[in-house]
Amino acid sequence: MLASCWAYQADGGAGQFLYRVGKTRYVVCKDGEGQIRAFHNVCRHHAAAVASGSGCTHSFVCPYHGWTYGLDGRLQKASRLAGIRNFSARENGLVPIRTATWGPFVLISLAESKASEASSDVEEGWLGSAGPTLSSAGIDSTMQHVATREYVIKCNWKVYCDNYLDGGYHVPHAHSSLAACLDLPSYSTSLLERVSIQSCGAAKESGLVRVGNVATYAFVYPNFMINRYGPWMDTNLVIPISMSECRVIFDWFLEPSLVHDKEFIDSSIADSEVVQKEDIILCEDVQNGLSSPAYDVGRYAPRVEQAMHHFHCLIYDDLSAGMIS
Repeated sequence: MLASCWAYQADGGAGQFLYRVGKTRYVVCKDGEGQIRAFHNVCRHHAAAVASGSGCTHSFVCPYHGWTYGLDGRLQKASRLAGIRNFSARENGLVPIRTATWGPFVLISLAESKASEASSDVEEGWLGSAGPTLSSAGIDSTMQHVATREYVIKCNWKVYCDNYLDGGYHVPHAHSSLAACLDLPSYSTSLLERVSIQSCGAAKESGLVRVGNVATYAFVYPNFMINRYGPWMDTNLVIPISMSECRVIFDWFLEPSLVHDKEFIDSSIADSEVVQKEDIILCEDVQNGLSSPAYDVGRYAPRVEQAMHHFHCLIYDDLSAGMIS
């Protein structure tokens, strides 16, 4: 497991439950009072998952033996238990996980903690001191989720993150359409505890509503990216599958005034996907090159690849501490 915190969009009505991600199974839901909760997605009887995918429900029903849990995690129904000894329904609910919200995201923490610790501790552990900077860039709860795409990419998760963190170094060479929209000499990078923030102004001649005046690219260690530009925000969650494969979940968010403009949404996402596909080609090519006997290690370009170096230092620290296996 790479992270103690993961992020999700916090939209949806009562009974909305969201992703199950990675080897650690968990479910996030919003109950009828609007309270967000998270649980390990494991039935207390024989460990089957009680939910999958996303949707609306009033309870979680295990498909194996029908044990039923409320959105508060309490065990509501378990049939054919006559004769069972020393059993307490109260002690056999879904195992809870600490949650917090920040902007449009729900955070969950899988780290061991004291029950008395506040949800603000989850946010602090995720963003550190980066919260105010990201809020001032327009990353807030007004953004509305409009689309999701998933890609399975034939590269190590770290290769994908490295591509994101090279300070725009590859943009003029690999993304001609994007490069034409950006004022690349204005590109800058700032480093915080576990967050790096890259930003770039728009080219004056672009005039594109989708791009806006400035783009902000935030990387939250170890595998989450938040991109804010024009009326848009998109996020990328990178999930390792194997040493040479990863899954990337893209979510697009939009300012409320444009959420009903289907033509604008479709054309903007199509333009965004052009860049994603160009990056996929790059990352898969790099993964192939890493296996060549002609390659050992590369050197950092110090004026642009500060965020990548920051990322590698954090990985090194976690590897040394035994936090990543």
